[in-house]
Amino acid sequence: MTALPLDPTDTRRWAWLPPIGTPAYYTLLAAVGMLLLGPLGGVAASYMNFSLGFYVGGQVLAGILGSVITLGYGPAGRHGANYMQTTAASVAGMMAMSTLLQARVWMGLPPVPTWQLVVYMLCIGMLGAGVGMLYTPILVERMKLTYPSGLAVANILRALTDPELLRRSVTRLFGGMAAGIGGGVAAAKVAALGAIEMSLSTFGAGLIVGARITIPAITSGLLFWALTPTFVSIGWLNAGEPFRKIAFLIALGMILGAAIIDIGLILWQAQRRLRGLDPSTEQGAGSETTGPRHSVPRLLAWVGAWALAVVFCGQAFFGVPTLLMLLALGLVAIFVMVNGISVGISDSNPISSAFVVGVIVFALTGLKDPALGLMAATVLLVATSVGCDMQQDRSTGWRLGSNRALQFRFQVGGILVGALLAVGIANLFMAAYPILRLDQTVMSADQQPAQWSSAMTYKFVGVLRGLSEPNPHQTVAIVLGIAFGFGVELLRKLIKRSARYQAFVARGRAGFATDFAVDALVLPSPYAFSFGGFVNLPTSLWFGAGGVISSLINTFAKRSKEDEALPSDMSATSLVGGGLIAGDALAALGLGVVGLLSLL
Repeated sequence: MTALPLDPTDTRRWAWLPPIGTPAYYTLLAAVGMLLLGPLGGVAASYMNFSLGFYVGGQVLAGILGSVITLGYGPAGRHGANYMQTTAASVAGMMAMSTLLQARVWMGLPPVPTWQLVVYMLCIGMLGAGVGMLYTPILVERMKLTYPSGLAVANILRALTDPELLRRSVTRLFGGMAAGIGGGVAAAKVAALGAIEMSLSTFGAGLIVGARITIPAITSGLLFWALTPTFVSIGWLNAGEPFRKIAFLIALGMILGAAIIDIGLILWQAQRRLRGLDPSTEQGAGSETTGPRHSVPRLLAWVGAWALAVVFCGQAFFGVPTLLMLLALGLVAIFVMVNGISVGISDSNPISSAFVVGVIVFALTGLKDPALGLMAATVLLVATSVGCDMQQDRSTGWRLGSNRALQFRFQVGGILVGALLAVGIANLFMAAYPILRLDQTVMSADQQPAQWSSAMTYKFVGVLRGLSEPNPHQTVAIVLGIAFGFGVELLRKLIKRSARYQAFVARGRAGFATDFAVDALVLPSPYAFSFGGFVNLPTSLWFGAGGVISSLINTFAKRSKEDEALPSDMSATSLVGGGLIAGDALAALGLGVVGLLSLL
């Protein structure tokens, strides 16, 4: 390999690599992300959706593989790896939406031209990317939400592109990855581990966020589980149904209620700054790299143009009424924020829950046609998925100092490829496994396929078929959650902003312990408390265990000299947690590739 006659600003290690910032450099990143890493992640996500009904996000997986491609650039390659994982995650996320095509088949809807489905998905994805980016200054930079997978990717990219950081973190990072791979495969193949819903990625997310977030998840999970008989007795659940069938509505309401407080405060502070009454500014994690400037007016124009395109396609292709499409767009504006907060707190994006709530709202307007409900709710599902991915990716870019406008452009490129592949991967799986075309909502328990449960599709079709018989208690559950979230968050703000309380907390151990008790037990954040309503109890327990162990280690273990030399957000527990998430994603990729190869 010939040596490079490098100038001091050129960090390339190998002569064949195109210089950073050149068209060839960005072409390399886009080609690898869109045509290699993205489809690999999409195969894994689609396989998991068809077989299980949930999927592991593609950010961490793409971050690992992308950093290998940019290794020759040294520490400066972290930005390229971040752009690459952004576009790859977009491809994978759009491919995961193939479950919507399966829902059409289950419902017996007539086939429509493939190009119409692709264009519709593309327009919704572009809208979701714009809305997601609009909210990043609030969620990522002002609220400073953790976004566990975003932090994991940032740590991985920093470690794999910087030899010194890699030396200090290699044991924890790669040890966690090895455990995550083994645990991910074992959970899918060992019945006993599947029965307890072992998830090392969920445990790893708990390690990253700590006990103040995860103890409320345990508490809420146990509370909802204990309330199951009550829900059955008042008719909110049928005997034998899981508590989360109604609890997720309460949980979504909690996030929405708390968000009303936080968004109101942000708007109040913004108008004070505009009037010159509050000159304070938010400091980012680091200055951005040079490149195109981010423009809010251009972004707003982007959102407006794609919103019009979505409405037009919904009407022209599927006959969805204008008012229903506008209502779907309004829900997108709400749930990209609400679900984004959930992702930022717990790494959980309850997109299927948002879909169900959307259908419930449509039913309240008098909608009875399941076909129209599916196509309108598709707007909410795809836009919320893409928008929250944008926030997760931007949390990584914000930590690394990557250029915001460039990162957005790479996501847009991934959406374009992902929309094309989403329809193709759905047809491929359903052609190879005809059982995926059978409507499981009309099957008896002994007829349900063991390998292809398609739980997400089952939920979609079930709620759409219930449009003719809306349940009033679902609305009550959402309102109850909003009231709880609003009240608790209001009390938290009043207490936490008190100067006397802040002085008490800063004085010593008694103040620290009191503050911990307030956050974890007495007045937990509604964002954290909602987690137990979205998932089964074992998942809450895995998440909670990770957080408790992390807080115990970080509180009582002495930091080594190597730990002190690492960036503040690269703690030992966050590195192990990120490794577990990455390993679980690699296991999902392996299972997905094996499943795809078996089709050939």
